[in-house]
Amino acid sequence: MLDGNTDDTIRDILTTTSRIALVGASAKPWRASHEVMRFLLDRGYDVTPVNPGLAGQTIHGRNVVATLAEAAPLQMVDVFRASIHVAALTDQAVQLGATIIWMQLGVIDQQAAATARAAGLIVVMDRCPVIEDRRLGPFGTVRTKH
Repeated sequence: MLDGNTDDTIRDILTTTSRIALVGASAKPWRASHEVMRFLLDRGYDVTPVNPGLAGQTIHGRNVVATLAEAAPLQMVDVFRASIHVAALTDQAVQLGATIIWMQLGVIDQQAAATARAAGLIVVMDRCPVIEDRRLGPFGTVRTKH
């Protein structure tokens, strides 16, 4: 895989992560971020949608916040934004104490990934947690860290 993670690493992320900020959340049911957020919530993750254009609204019963900082504390930042935005999000994730940055399918930024890894974050790139859960799991609602 592009990010170099093993199946064991992905499995560990999916079974131990609980707090996720989903950046680029959409209220439109046909958008991938909308479906992925529903999936994550159904699996027991605590997901905060981040989208400045929808701040104050709700998606799947969760309040949308405008910034990543408003989603803290968090463990994972799940990025549904164009690759050009990943570097700034990575810097914020590091500052906020995130441990994982997960770039969705088609979202690739090797330089931001190197920055995140140098700061101690696990980087998942060009993958979808729904696909990985189905491929490696399913993991149900197993969460071991909070």
